[in-house]
Amino acid sequence: MTSQPPNIEPANLDSALRALADALHGEGPAVELSADADGNIVVSAVETPGFEDAAVVVRTSGSTGAPKATVLTVEALAASSVATAFALKGEGQWLLALPLQYVAGVQVLVRSLFAGTRPWAMDLSIGFTPEAFTAAAQELTDKIRFTSLVPTQLQRLLDAPSAETLAVLRRFNGILLGGGPASPELLDAARDAGVRVITTYGSAETCGGCVYDGLPLEDVLARVDGDGRILLGGATLAAGYLGEAGPAADDFFEEDGVRWYRTGDLGSIDATGKLTVLGRADDVIITGGVKVSATHVQAELEKLDGVTAAFVAGVPSEEWGQAVAAYVAVEDSSPAGIEGFTAKRHDGLGRLAPKTVLAAGELMMLPNGKPDRLGMTVLLDALHQGK
Repeated sequence: MTSQPPNIEPANLDSALRALADALHGEGPAVELSADADGNIVVSAVETPGFEDAAVVVRTSGSTGAPKATVLTVEALAASSVATAFALKGEGQWLLALPLQYVAGVQVLVRSLFAGTRPWAMDLSIGFTPEAFTAAAQELTDKIRFTSLVPTQLQRLLDAPSAETLAVLRRFNGILLGGGPASPELLDAARDAGVRVITTYGSAETCGGCVYDGLPLEDVLARVDGDGRILLGGATLAAGYLGEAGPAADDFFEEDGVRWYRTGDLGSIDATGKLTVLGRADDVIITGGVKVSATHVQAELEKLDGVTAAFVAGVPSEEWGQAVAAYVAVEDSSPAGIEGFTAKRHDGLGRLAPKTVLAAGELMMLPNGKPDRLGMTVLLDALHQGK
């Protein structure tokens, strides 16, 4: 991760737990957790006019635009915690390994409060490292243990892991993996290592992950509309966005007595009810009248030798309407290595190959482990326009 998450000291963790407990019991105002310039956790009381029973305000990741303040109610958070415990077949002690300003981090504390267990926070003062994760996991005392990670973190833990790291990973009854798609290779590596991983899908608008291994949690509904857009509904939905009107407010709607959230993703549901996420709805790039899937181009780029990850977007083009552009992480980020990648970027793609490419040692990432789609798109746009 390129951005440093906050360092969570015990006193700050206690303060966050107390403020969350007061909010969940209706004895205090709704709270928002964030980090100050020094990386310390800040617990802020938030006015939530127009929203009853508000407990927590969480900002969306902002990976595709300005973050929105999402209002989570006591009822929604309780439903999420109960459904999570049911899916995981128990409550236990949680290890906090994610920034608290994101919903997955907040949920570690919320679930701990509902379960009556004491969470443990790993040291993130120098970012996420396998050594710090292992040290924190060794402090857990409950027989039943859980944590939430993003794929980047799990990849680091499974990349030539020490015996101690493997031991603590295998001690978790479940590791929730979300924040982005996990590659089949990563999931296979986890399974081969004896690590119990549950893939999750959801967002701040659904109190975090609400679909586990493709199946909706208890009291969660999932369907796909006529445009292929994934819709999520049920008890874990947020109350809405704080101070938002217009298009953003339209993300939530009611139909036949059920509240739904319209996601930005495309998907399909099979006969067993299992949801498969196919990519973002804004994935299609129309260039020169040809529709190009950004996900397809990304997958082809990631097949090339020396490429560790890729991000593909459409940028404005006077000639093509949109041009395919790619931000690519390469193993060899030296001038020679980047030149070598640029020369072979047409392999497997032909005329669909990106017209603009920015190669670097790693993708730009947000503190929660998601790719910084907006930041990379801005850079690619500037690079394309400067040609």
